[in-house]
Amino acid sequence: MDFGLSGWAVLTIGAAVAGWVDAVIGGGGLVLIPLILAVAPQLAPATALATNKVAAVSGTASAAVTLVKKVRPPKGELIRMGLIALVCSGLGAVAAALMDKDVMRPVIIVLMVAVGIFVAFRPDFGSGDGQGLRGGWRTWAALGAVAAIAFYDGIFGPGTGMFLIMAFTAIFSQNFLTSAAMAKVVNTCTNVGALVVFIAGGHVVWALALVLAVANIIGAQLGARTVLGGGAKLIRYALLVLVVVMSVYLSWQQWG
Repeated sequence: MDFGLSGWAVLTIGAAVAGWVDAVIGGGGLVLIPLILAVAPQLAPATALATNKVAAVSGTASAAVTLVKKVRPPKGELIRMGLIALVCSGLGAVAAALMDKDVMRPVIIVLMVAVGIFVAFRPDFGSGDGQGLRGGWRTWAALGAVAAIAFYDGIFGPGTGMFLIMAFTAIFSQNFLTSAAMAKVVNTCTNVGALVVFIAGGHVVWALALVLAVANIIGAQLGARTVLGGGAKLIRYALLVLVVVMSVYLSWQQWG
């Protein structure tokens, strides 16, 4: 598939930027999917989504490995959460056809704004000890939150990474950096289910997807290092920016 030199340049740079955004807080699809549709308008929307998903899963997994090596959240906990995320995101994808997204968008907008207000007026939230508190009800609450958010990701998706970070921070009383590392692992698992469906349906343009995946991984590695350098304070600011961007984007989709 020939996009011309300028088209390949735009898509490659866009994939790297999307990888950086995904690694820092999430939402890289807002960057790359519109670019794919703009540069290659002949592609069906499902093909654009599938091709983006290959890049996104690659970059998110790469960032997850880097963050987990540095932050070292509990591995057993992550394995359990990852398995639940895989199953529940798959169930969400099956249920997607039955859900009205025009009903869901206003609910998600309200939740995002509520998250933004909470974080803005609670400067101590997300600045606690790295490992936080574990065991007891917290373990079950975290597994329940992962199941619900993964199911939501399968149905709709926007803001999944942000909701995971907020849930882990609140439940475990830990800092944003540890929560971000955990969220990247779980978010990788929620995305794998959708990618399997796309591959089975033959929607992926592999020549394009593999190039974008490499660029996305490069951006994700830069993003992971940005997060490690900026710590919890950077994630707080990035989260607030994401709340504004996603709320405006979803509002435009709903009422624009």
